[in-house]
Amino acid sequence: MRLKYHIPNTITCCNLLSGCLSILFSCSGMPVAASLMIFAAGLFDFFDGFAARLLDAHSPIGADLDSLSDVVSFGVAPGMIMYRMMVEGMAHPIWPLGTVSLFACLAFLLPVFAAVRLAKFNVDDRQTTSFIGLPTPPMALFMASLPLAFWQLGLLGQPVLNPYLCLGMVVLFSVMMVCNRPFFSFKVKSMRWKGNEIRWIFLIAAVAGLAVFRLVALPFILLLYVLLSVLCYR
Repeated sequence: MRLKYHIPNTITCCNLLSGCLSILFSCSGMPVAASLMIFAAGLFDFFDGFAARLLDAHSPIGADLDSLSDVVSFGVAPGMIMYRMMVEGMAHPIWPLGTVSLFACLAFLLPVFAAVRLAKFNVDDRQTTSFIGLPTPPMALFMASLPLAFWQLGLLGQPVLNPYLCLGMVVLFSVMMVCNRPFFSFKVKSMRWKGNEIRWIFLIAAVAGLAVFRLVALPFILLLYVLLSVLCYR
């Protein structure tokens, strides 16, 4: 294999490493660091595809490595974050088994459905300019944005979210990942307004939200992506 093929694969491995570190930080009680590692994984996930297109270095190994990395970074890592938030929201453990709450373990539906979604993506040739089902990175970034927003509000570590509400979010995002609903992507042929209205509306709203509300805007920006896709995109 020529050197150019190793460049995007190395970036993909950085994505995987970021996901592993996120899991480690979640287990160590460091939710902000865990969330930032998922955002870092998202950047590496973007740049490995960009590098592969720029260098014309697509390969079957690269595609499989990308999916395997995404299961960790955008499946297991956000599942760990949601598990911690569900545990923090309980006055007493629900369905306890020793020191583990089996109820909170339902957060790991996220990596299960993320794996199914990524497997479907690998064999679906329709997803060239848009996605069928919610991609795993927006799901993971939404989960990762919650601790960051709570940190800015000074609520980190407090029982902010009801565990049943957390479970509802887990189920909703899990279903969206494997549904047949189209979601828009940013793979565009031009930057013109016509034909890219939804993308430009999303980008303008995202920039404005971050400028005004900073980290608190992150979960709402990712929800906006879902809403625009479900309500407006065909």
